[in-house]
Amino acid sequence: MLRWFLLALVFALPAQAEEVVLGLSKDKVAITTSFDGSEILIFGAVKREEPIPAGDPLEVVIAVAGPSVPVTVRRKEKRFGIWVNIDAVEVDSAPSFYAVATSAPFSKVLTDTEDLRNRVSVPRAIRSVGAPMNISDAESFSEAIIRIRSNNGLYQLLEESVVVDEQTLFRTAIAMPANLTEGDYVARIFLTRGGKVISTYQTTIDVKKVGLERWLFSLSREQPLVYGLMSLAIAIAAGWSASAAFRIFRS
Repeated sequence: MLRWFLLALVFALPAQAEEVVLGLSKDKVAITTSFDGSEILIFGAVKREEPIPAGDPLEVVIAVAGPSVPVTVRRKEKRFGIWVNIDAVEVDSAPSFYAVATSAPFSKVLTDTEDLRNRVSVPRAIRSVGAPMNISDAESFSEAIIRIRSNNGLYQLLEESVVVDEQTLFRTAIAMPANLTEGDYVARIFLTRGGKVISTYQTTIDVKKVGLERWLFSLSREQPLVYGLMSLAIAIAAGWSASAAFRIFRS
């Protein structure tokens, strides 16, 4: 009886008024030796069972996150003319790539409560649970990760870059730099009204090394000795070739 009661309860729940129907220009990114970045076009539509609700307009937030790994951040100071490490904090989890695109200013499309619940903004995508007791400004270490990776194009806040047509169609483009980490990139789409999330959708983008890049990467992990000897041989050959060319040009 309990089973049938639960099934009846599920079917009695109202359907979502607005849902995301998503598309991607590509769901796979191949990293080759000549890879200099890529651009992902994310587009979609809003499926409705009822007319467009009156009141607050529909807003869209799109977040794309690369694989998350722990990161050790060190702070240096100059002492006796030498830069030395004085403090270190291990951030529990930081995405290797993170981009947030919005249809309006971030503070308008998402309340702080919703941001805290869904961890959408760049600072909240980074998890740092604890720090050594002797460090009073642990937040500055997370801020350093954001600053460095933002300068390298790995962290992006793209406000008002999502185009929404007739509160039904939306689209945006996210540039992915050349220095990507291999793995599954999670794309999350949030529909919001009045700063509150009304619907979410999630999909993945597969980023992989291929060809020579994949072979070299696998060789360095599986046979590091062979990889090291090959690198040494290439370096010696390159040095000898440069020296020979220099002698030819001088004569």
